[in-house]
Amino acid sequence: MKLVRIVLLIVHLVVLSLLAGTIFNAYISPKSFPYFNFLSLGFPFLMISNVLLIVFWIFSFKKRAVVFIIITVFFLTPIRRWINYVPKTETKGKIINVITFNNKNSFYGKARVESFLDSKNADVIMLQEAGYGNNNEPKLNHYEHQIHGSIVSFYTNHKVLKQGDIDFLSNGEAKYLDVEIDGKKIRFINIYLEPFQLHKSMVKPSSSIEVNEVKAKGLVKRFIPVFKIHSEQVDILKEFIQQSPYPVILGGDFNSVPNSYEYYTINSLLNDAFLDGGSGSGTSFHDYKFPIRIDYLFTSKEIICQKYSIDRTEKMSDHYPVLAEFSFKN
Repeated sequence: MKLVRIVLLIVHLVVLSLLAGTIFNAYISPKSFPYFNFLSLGFPFLMISNVLLIVFWIFSFKKRAVVFIIITVFFLTPIRRWINYVPKTETKGKIINVITFNNKNSFYGKARVESFLDSKNADVIMLQEAGYGNNNEPKLNHYEHQIHGSIVSFYTNHKVLKQGDIDFLSNGEAKYLDVEIDGKKIRFINIYLEPFQLHKSMVKPSSSIEVNEVKAKGLVKRFIPVFKIHSEQVDILKEFIQQSPYPVILGGDFNSVPNSYEYYTINSLLNDAFLDGGSGSGTSFHDYKFPIRIDYLFTSKEIICQKYSIDRTEKMSDHYPVLAEFSFKN
């Protein structure tokens, strides 16, 4: 039994070291060292392993359990980026309803997407992989302003002050829309970061060790170049946000999980709306069997998220729609 405990202690220390490695994504770009970004992908599994090992130490009546619990407290905010609980915020001021949704070119059925979006009557809708150009974009006739890019689209009935593109690299896209809502001017930014272009067969484990090794090497070769492209894209976004003349609401498909370099870069300037107004799981992509949160809403400091939810009532895409209610600080 002593040998087992020694082995588990070593394993636990390794797990905590890997969890600590995710923090380096706040400081080190994938262009310099991309491997810390891999750790962000494994954060839920590393944290589950950490908790299970703590339970083992508790039932083993080992004082080291207290040490590991104290260390885990420092990861409460990273945990909340995946699973959050906050008391309901009291609604104050004018509410601005926003939806961000990757509708996957309406592959699951355009009528279902249209019906859902029409029923929400949002002030601003931001779609990714909207389907513009192949006639699959949702037709929302009661929205006066419909701005389409090759990947992202905006819908709103409010006064549009300005619109434009953010110069991106490679296969991503970002557009902005300056909107006036009840006298408040807001810059909405809709983004779709470089996709990994994965399919389930690439990540599904095999009974063959050799096949799994080949898959793992293939994923590393696929992920590293995309991580580097992402780092350039979010650096461009960061500079653009800093130059905004108005408060910002940024939404979209990051193709990146919390605790990644992409997340930390945007979160260094803007608040994660899920942390302010969300509760429960933040998972927004359901095509795989493990939890993935890659769809986000971020806001400038003067904008408060009153409510944040992910609509999982039906599958209209491989993503779930993200809905939020915002107001301005008094």
